[in-house]
Amino acid sequence: MENLTSSEIAGFGVGALLLSATIAAPRVDAFISASQRSSLGMCKRCGDLRMIACSECKGVGSVRKSGPFSFRLLEDIIESLGDGSTPKELIPCMRCRSKGRFPCSSCTKLT
Repeated sequence: MENLTSSEIAGFGVGALLLSATIAAPRVDAFISASQRSSLGMCKRCGDLRMIACSECKGVGSVRKSGPFSFRLLEDIIESLGDGSTPKELIPCMRCRSKGRFPCSSCTKLT
């Protein structure tokens, strides 16, 4: 790494900037949507839907059966690249009891 050109250094800088923007995007989106909801007089968490999706099953109600050393991100990528013919072993989500959602804690306090 002795002979780095200015173009390579700029490329590293842009790559680092893009990586940090990708990591921060969900938080920025949550902040903007909460501020928009509050300006419209809606609940900041659920947008007056009175329900919040389960973070474990993403609102589906079931999760993929996995072993103790499984890496779910890699499995999701492989599954999305495939033709979808591989059978998935799904088990009920224990966190939401297969409902896929929870009542909004902010809205239930108001009523």
